[in-house]
Amino acid sequence: MSDTHAELGRTLAYVSSEELPALPPPVKTGGFSGWVKASLFSTPRDTVLTIIFGALILIGLYKLLPWLVFNSVWDTASLRECREVNAAGACFAVVVERFNQLLFGFYPSESYWRPILAFLLMFVAFAPLLHENLPRKLLWFSAAFPLVAWYLLWGGSLAAPVLVVASLVAAFFIARFLSTVAGPMIAAGGALVALVLWYLLIHSSAVSALSSATPLLQPVESAKFGGFMLTFVIGVTGIVGSLPLGIILALGRKSDMPVVKMICVGFIEFIRGVPLITLLFVASTLLNYFLPPGTTFDLILRVLIMVTLFASAYMAEVIRGGLAALPRGQYEAADALGLTYWQATQKIVLPQALKISIPGIVSTFIGLFKDTTLVSIIGLLDPIGIMNPIRSSSEWNGIIWELPIFIGLVFFIFCFTMSRYSMYFERKLDTGHRN
Repeated sequence: MSDTHAELGRTLAYVSSEELPALPPPVKTGGFSGWVKASLFSTPRDTVLTIIFGALILIGLYKLLPWLVFNSVWDTASLRECREVNAAGACFAVVVERFNQLLFGFYPSESYWRPILAFLLMFVAFAPLLHENLPRKLLWFSAAFPLVAWYLLWGGSLAAPVLVVASLVAAFFIARFLSTVAGPMIAAGGALVALVLWYLLIHSSAVSALSSATPLLQPVESAKFGGFMLTFVIGVTGIVGSLPLGIILALGRKSDMPVVKMICVGFIEFIRGVPLITLLFVASTLLNYFLPPGTTFDLILRVLIMVTLFASAYMAEVIRGGLAALPRGQYEAADALGLTYWQATQKIVLPQALKISIPGIVSTFIGLFKDTTLVSIIGLLDPIGIMNPIRSSSEWNGIIWELPIFIGLVFFIFCFTMSRYSMYFERKLDTGHRN
């Protein structure tokens, strides 16, 4: 202790005149043992609850594991053979025997390579969107992937995807022309109207006229689609399509233009007020009554549109919450820099709002992925719908729990993966603004 401190210690009662002895190091609270002590046994009440629920879990595992794991059967051709091998275990042989059907539905077996290739290309298309270190040129493939996947899955004439590309290019030039005359909102609306008229009035006849002159992949009817392949087609399409539509609807709801705001608010509130199953029934039955006579509109395509529109309404509210969470100073700073509305939205507002909205966006994605099982009610053979023909067959009549367990496990894996990746993305972008 210095002379100054010693002098203060003699004159001031609250200043120590002697050096305090070193204290022992604190008890380690980190690691697994520290977490157990802090989370499960920190108080007498927590200890009692941990013991009670731990005992219940152990009893459940003691009863379930023999049936689920130790006595399960995986290599028989029928339920009767399963019971002959081990009547006390689960008959997961139905999953092995009907694995291709659970995965692809009634898709032609000689064409299994097409959905597998589309599934692998999906990761290539998503890679530049999820990882910033990859070359930006891959975004061109990301933009083209929907058409590539469509042609791989459905096959048929190359005329269909070529005409889709041509219609999108034409819509782009229409929007570009109208933007110079009437503004961006009118341009977007005009391009959308042009696309709708094209597909309702011209597209089918143009595809029919050009189909004979273009090379073919063996066409596959939509009725052959099923299993997890159908789930991924609906889920991925809804996820990819609902995000940009949700952004547009959220911006439209906050717009100062009364007509645009009224349309967006009306659409969002109507969709949120109607159950998804009702919209699916409209897509499967009633929509044909509003189309021109002789118009063919694939059922899966109708479901894709309805699911995307349904998810976009909820996505719009999630993004609107992110927009509302931004401090007013961000908008004022953009105005002070002299940025236009679209420049401020693109460079300042949306990046921050989307970061804030990541948990809600991923929750909407997960909910949408699980809601794809509702299509079984309108006759599509997703994994839930395909269980009925499997369980009604003579070989597997009597199967109850095995198929739902397998399907639930697959859904859990994909939903849990999306949840964990969103948490990683939040930490990477510092979404919580803690620094």
